[in-house]
Amino acid sequence: MQKIFLECRECKTTYSADFKYVCESCFGPLDVKYDTSFTKNLFENRNVDTYWKYFELLPIVDKSNIVDIGSGLTPLIKATNLGAELGLNNLYIKNDSVNTTFSFKDRPAGVAVSKAKEFNLSTVGCASTGNLASATAAHAAKGRLKCLIFAPKNIEQPKITQAISYGAEYIAIDGTYDDSNRIAAQIGDQHKIGVVNINLRSYYTEGSKTLAFEVADQLGWDVPDHLVIPVGSGAMLNSICKGFEELENISLLKDTSNIHIAAAQPYGCAPIVNAFKNKTNTIKPIEYPDTIAKSLAIGDPGDGRYVIKRLSQYHGYAEDCNNNEIIDSIILLAKTEGIFTEPAGGVSIAVLRKMVENKMIDKNDQTICFITGNGLKSPDSLFDIIPKPKIAQPNIEKILSIMR
Repeated sequence: MQKIFLECRECKTTYSADFKYVCESCFGPLDVKYDTSFTKNLFENRNVDTYWKYFELLPIVDKSNIVDIGSGLTPLIKATNLGAELGLNNLYIKNDSVNTTFSFKDRPAGVAVSKAKEFNLSTVGCASTGNLASATAAHAAKGRLKCLIFAPKNIEQPKITQAISYGAEYIAIDGTYDDSNRIAAQIGDQHKIGVVNINLRSYYTEGSKTLAFEVADQLGWDVPDHLVIPVGSGAMLNSICKGFEELENISLLKDTSNIHIAAAQPYGCAPIVNAFKNKTNTIKPIEYPDTIAKSLAIGDPGDGRYVIKRLSQYHGYAEDCNNNEIIDSIILLAKTEGIFTEPAGGVSIAVLRKMVENKMIDKNDQTICFITGNGLKSPDSLFDIIPKPKIAQPNIEKILSIMR
């Protein structure tokens, strides 16, 4: 059996790994800690093709409670074409758009739903900007749990359709993500519902750190120079940093302190970037987010100030990009590497381009850019930009006459 416990991120008070997420002493967030040791051979010799390959560093005690829909171990692609376009020799794309529900949210949702099952909960739910809705609903269906989704009414229709198809009860909130989050928290607490990104958040965030495990594993247990990470709530960035720290603590990696972390946000909802540029730890919420990157439209990021701390710890940088830059970057990634991303991924690429232009990355630095969601989840952003298909009669001469 794994030995795991919870520790307050602020005052370091420890608790047993129960169904709780807030410190009773200071109301700080609780993180999962592990009392275990092993060698990397344990992972290298394990024939598991999902992120559950790293079970010993995930917070499930009994493997029978794992709800697995086949996500993780996504490709780390050497982006030679995009790299040549940008002048980078060692650029890699961590492509989580190919997960089972087509976003990185399969990782935290899968861990949280598995923990809900371990706690014998009958219902799970989430507050979502779209991708988490699908991931939570899919895992709930596989685990035979009821599922409630709370999300802003204006998120992309494909994401709504996807979540409902798994059998979730979908409540569209006439408001922002932060309104949805508040409602989900109240209902979860009152009715003992496992809201994956609220009252199961301590376990939920552990799923995202498997991105760090996979990147390190896929690089032959090497430490990259730069990570460019799209940021909404900030939980993924903080979890990736935690993942690299844990690998160093158990001697699977050497010194990780020289990693450079970049937080990428869309203009119109960039409270963390604003705080970074103003050199403050205080995150000023964005009341009404305005961006095509709706999956990052979290105006009051729960882990915002911890992202600022991580940027200080890891030689960090934060930058935003506007809608046109996002769209241009979506198209650039698609045309160079054959990867079609939703706007959140376009944010990563756009900020990467700015970093290169500002000479913040050496051409030989090993750089990882995270693509977190599939473009088919939000095609609307490109409808008015891309060329319209040419219509022709089924006649070779006529078709040849309009071909480029």
